[in-house]
Amino acid sequence: MAANVIEVDGVTKHYPGVQALTDAAMTIREGEIRALLGRNGAGKSTLIRVLSGVERADAGTVTVAGERLGDGGVRRAAELGVSTVHQELSLVAELSVAENLYLGRWPRRGGAVDYATMRAGARAVFGRLGLDIDPAAPVGELSLAHRQLVEIGRAVREQPRLLILDEPTSALAAGEVDIVLDTVTRIAAEGVAVLYVSHRLEEIRRIAHSATVMRDGRVVDTVDATGTGTDRIVQLMLGDSATAAQRPPAREVDRTGVPALSVRGLSVPPKVLDVSFDVHPGEILGLGGLLGSGRTEVLRAIAGFTPAAAGTIAVDGRDVTRPTPAVMKRLGVGMTPEDRKDEGVVPLLGVDENLVMSEFGTVKSGPAIRPARVRRAARRLIERLSIATAAPETPIVNLSGGNQQKAVIGRWLHAGSRILLLDEPTRGVDVHAKAEIYRLVREVADAGAAVVFVSGELEELPLVCDRVLALRAGRVAGELTGAGLTTDSVLSAAMAA
Repeated sequence: MAANVIEVDGVTKHYPGVQALTDAAMTIREGEIRALLGRNGAGKSTLIRVLSGVERADAGTVTVAGERLGDGGVRRAAELGVSTVHQELSLVAELSVAENLYLGRWPRRGGAVDYATMRAGARAVFGRLGLDIDPAAPVGELSLAHRQLVEIGRAVREQPRLLILDEPTSALAAGEVDIVLDTVTRIAAEGVAVLYVSHRLEEIRRIAHSATVMRDGRVVDTVDATGTGTDRIVQLMLGDSATAAQRPPAREVDRTGVPALSVRGLSVPPKVLDVSFDVHPGEILGLGGLLGSGRTEVLRAIAGFTPAAAGTIAVDGRDVTRPTPAVMKRLGVGMTPEDRKDEGVVPLLGVDENLVMSEFGTVKSGPAIRPARVRRAARRLIERLSIATAAPETPIVNLSGGNQQKAVIGRWLHAGSRILLLDEPTRGVDVHAKAEIYRLVREVADAGAAVVFVSGELEELPLVCDRVLALRAGRVAGELTGAGLTTDSVLSAAMAA
């Protein structure tokens, strides 16, 4: 029987206000591909950081090939044979494949970089993996799949005992995924233990021998990857929490008239492929999916930030020939971004200035902005949205995350938007603030707005949405409504293989 490469025993990690890991335990053997599953916030990323030496566990032990990881950090983990390929690639586009493969450790001869040795080493690594990649090619000219393979090749060059792959295919098109999966299988066949993080069950069932499921910072079970049904995996990921929250009363939505927003055959490869849906006035449509499902990319294409390769967008029954942010704004479409901190607010400006910045026309007299009009408009929105602030001119950075998010939504209400695209509107806010945002969204819809509500926290979609489309690998995998709209059903559709 193959020996254990990695043994995790009782690992616990606490951050201020967050218990990220509690008594986590698992073992992975030589040549085993172990999938790591869990919804957002389950503890997967923290466990990876502990195994990689990036974080130090508060309690418990990690043993690699019989040796304790201890407190040696990333250097110690690398010495023991732990290599990690993170979801965000760390390649330098202007450098060649070989230079990236040896990044930080370029061989030298006579004081100069030994490019011949680098290229020969790169050819050896790719030959071992059965890949045909030119070591001299600039990385920036490679496809996304081949860049991912270069990243994996860099990790393999270190001769790892444990290779950790964090969502290695989340940004790839279906045809490119096969290349990566074949490479991972070849690596494991050499005796390397692989920890494979992914939300895509079809991939996991193709390559993984087993799957460890995490929930709320704990390892809840390790199951056979091919013989365990989707329903069982969903139940392990959700536990009893999915049924804890009660849905509000169903809202009456008139879908007989012209849709406020129609999307047909929308494609933004490789993230979005042939997505179609309608949203009617007064309706809240949820877009749910796991990491890499294409949720944000759909909204950005509709709002005009990302050009679509195919498909049509219509507002109030009229096709939009060239959607741009300015055009969509004039048509009454407003979008709140996923990253509130960097894209949603201007931190040092006041709440009032943040509220009116999407439409200055109503607070101007001639070419000049009138502070009195700004204050009046801001006070109306602050009262309507129940934004907790000492004064309208208080810098928005001083507000809580929930109140900042209300202001971001309020900005588009000030602009008169009738179609709201809300990307992760409750990310990073507390439970009370979430409930306030749900209430606000429903009130806005009750007043006639059409809302598209995107969230990776699938359990919140039934609490606010009238209808939900589950996205998987850039496509609509299912539509949930009425009694069939539950967290379990959304997650099952988003993961089903």
